[in-house]
Amino acid sequence: MSGVAVKFDFAPVGAIEKKLSDGVFADVVILSQAAIANLVKQHKLVAESVRVLGRTSIGVCIRQGMPQPDIATPEAFRSLLLLSPTIALSDVAVGGTAARYLPQLFERLGLTAVLERKLIRCAGGGDVTQRVVRGEAAIGITFVSEMISAGGADIVGPLPEAYRNDTTYCVGVMTQTAQRTQAAALATLLQGPASEDVWARAGFVRGAGVEP
Repeated sequence: MSGVAVKFDFAPVGAIEKKLSDGVFADVVILSQAAIANLVKQHKLVAESVRVLGRTSIGVCIRQGMPQPDIATPEAFRSLLLLSPTIALSDVAVGGTAARYLPQLFERLGLTAVLERKLIRCAGGGDVTQRVVRGEAAIGITFVSEMISAGGADIVGPLPEAYRNDTTYCVGVMTQTAQRTQAAALATLLQGPASEDVWARAGFVRGAGVEP
């Protein structure tokens, strides 16, 4: 092992983007593919260091022990939205990828006005899941990976294929780091075959998704 201590800071994509734009220092970042591409364009990230880690899907969770709803088809998912008395999702102000996408999806389905009174806007995917665990929301919609990390809820599964919007996450080394060698080694380790089982258990699969 290198003996280098690693300090992690977890936050939604938009929150991390804001921290970086405000001058917060980082050696390595993990963000959505689109956010990583923006950092490369701004010359804040070493382009050659970027590695694809995997993709995760937006899905639905329910309180443990509740009947599993059908979300296998677009029609079934739409019915679930209409029938659910309360729906937890990340607040768009948080800046997360799912938080940005779901309002677009509701608009696409023509349900924005109908769902507004049901929505419980949360501080992130973990908060979404915990609102469901506590019974404050009938269903939660966020990334499956966030549901797994928060724990305590039953994961119904990803949204129907037509609505899924899988998002790819990448790792990259920041240009201002003074630890270029160690940072690059960490990025390579996170993307390497030895980490594949870890990412799978966290709700990620290899390969690129499609972002809005």
